[in-house]
Amino acid sequence: MSTNLITLPIIIPMLTAIICMFLHGRDIRLQRVVAAASALTSLGVGICIFSRVIDGETVLVFTASGWAAPFGIVLAADMLSAIMVTAVSLVSAACLYFSFVSLDSAREENYFYPVWFCIMMGVNGSFVTGDIFNLYVMFEIMLMASYVLCVLGCSHGQLRESFKYLIVNMLSSTVFVIALALLYGMMGTLNMADLAAKIATVEDQSLITVCAMIFFVVFGLKGAVFPLYFWLPRTYVEPPAPIAAMFGGVLTKVGVYSMLRVFTLIFVGNVSYTHNIILIVAALTMMLGVFGAVSQFNFKRILSIHIISQVGYMIMGLGLYTVWGLAGSILHIVHNMVVKTGLFLFEGATEEITGTGELKKMGGLLSKYPWLGWGFLAASMSLAGVPPLSGFFSKFVLLKASVEAGNYWIMAAALITGFFTLFSMVKIFFYTFWGEPKPLPEKAASINYAKLLPSCFVLVLVSVGLGVASQPVLDVVLRAANQLMNPEIYINAVMAVPGIRG
Repeated sequence: MSTNLITLPIIIPMLTAIICMFLHGRDIRLQRVVAAASALTSLGVGICIFSRVIDGETVLVFTASGWAAPFGIVLAADMLSAIMVTAVSLVSAACLYFSFVSLDSAREENYFYPVWFCIMMGVNGSFVTGDIFNLYVMFEIMLMASYVLCVLGCSHGQLRESFKYLIVNMLSSTVFVIALALLYGMMGTLNMADLAAKIATVEDQSLITVCAMIFFVVFGLKGAVFPLYFWLPRTYVEPPAPIAAMFGGVLTKVGVYSMLRVFTLIFVGNVSYTHNIILIVAALTMMLGVFGAVSQFNFKRILSIHIISQVGYMIMGLGLYTVWGLAGSILHIVHNMVVKTGLFLFEGATEEITGTGELKKMGGLLSKYPWLGWGFLAASMSLAGVPPLSGFFSKFVLLKASVEAGNYWIMAAALITGFFTLFSMVKIFFYTFWGEPKPLPEKAASINYAKLLPSCFVLVLVSVGLGVASQPVLDVVLRAANQLMNPEIYINAVMAVPGIRG
C-alpha cells in the first residue's frame, strides 16, 4: 500500500532539529515545548502506522520522486517497523521529560535538542528504509549525533570514552561500506526487496554467506554482541541519565533490528550455517554479559553491562529462526526498550539524590524515598523475568521456541542468565534502598524528586501492561513474526508499487 505516512517518522524529527537549532540562544523553555510537541506527535504517528499494518498482511510503501523499486528511494513499514517506531517514540518521550527536569542548563542550551532529534531521525529512518545503503546513511546520522551527545559536558571521562565509541563505530562503518560494495558487485542492487528476490535465485550461496557474516559483524558491533561488546560498558556510564537511557534503551536495538531484517529477508539461503552461528553468539553474549554485570558495584555500569546480556536474548530468537523464536525476539526488544530505559532513569534519579553511582556509598533510601525504591524494584524484576511483568513473557516465548526446536542448551543458557540477572538486580536494591540510611549530600534536601518519577513510572506501567495483556500482545508479535517468516509479503508489496521504471 503506497502512502506518504511513513515519511513522517523521519520528517518530524528532522524539522524539529532544524527549528530547535534556530531557537538556540533563546528561552530554553520554547525548545522544550517544541521538543515535547514533536515527541508526542511522533508517538501518535507511530501508533497510526501500527494501526494500518496490524493485520500482518499490509506493508506501507513510499517511493520518492515516482521512481519505483529498485531504482528509487523506497521507504517501507511492515509490522516490525511499526512496532519499533512506536516503541522508540514512547521511550524517547519519557527520556525527554526526564531531561526537562534533570539536565543542567549548560547541556540543554548547547544544542541538546537539535542533536537529540537528529538521533531520532536516524533511528526512525533505519526502521523504515527499504534500501540497505540508506540504512548505512541512517547509521551514520546516528553515529555523528550520538557522538555529540556523548561529549556534551566535556568531562574527562566523557571525552575518553566517546573517543573509543567514535573509533569503534568508524571501524564498523568502514566494514559496512565494504560489505555494501561486495553485495552490490554481486547482485547489482541494494534495494532490500530486490536483493531478497535475486539472492533466492542464486544457486551457489557460498559468497552470499560470506557477505552475510560480514553484515553480522557490522550489526554485531552496533548491537554489542559477543565478542564485539567491549566498547559499550564504559561508554554508556559517562553521559547523564537521560542520554544514557536513550543510548541503552534505543541505540543497540537498531543493530538488533538490522539483524532481524536482513537475516529474515535477504540472507536466508544458508540458514543451517548462518543462524546456528547467531544462536551460539547469542548464548555467549547472554552468559558473558551477565557474568560481567554481577561482578560490578557501580549502579550505572551494572545496567550498562546488562544491555549486553539482554541483546543475547534478542538474537536468540533469530538464531532459532521459528515463528515463536522471532515473536520472542520482537517482544523482548520492546520489553527491553521500555524497562532498560526506565532503569537508567531510576538510576539517574538515585544519583541525583545521593550524588554517587557507587553502591557501597548508598543505603537506606527506601525509608525516605519509597516510591523510587519500589518503582525500581518493579522494573528490575521485569528485567529479570519475574511474572507477571513483560520480561517474564518475552523470555517464556523464547524458552518455548527453544524447546520446540530441540535446542535445550540455549534454553539452559537463558535460564542461567535470568538467575544471575535477578541476583545482580537484587544486589542493587539491597545496597541502594535497604539497610541503614547513609548520609546524603546537602543538595538532596532541595531536590524535588517527585518531578523525576513520572517518566520512570510510565515505563514501569507499560511493562506491567505488556505482562498483564500478554495474550493480545502475543497475538500481535506472532503476526509480526509470521510476516518475517514469509518475506514474499514484503517483497511483493515493495516491488508492486507503480512508478517510473526507466
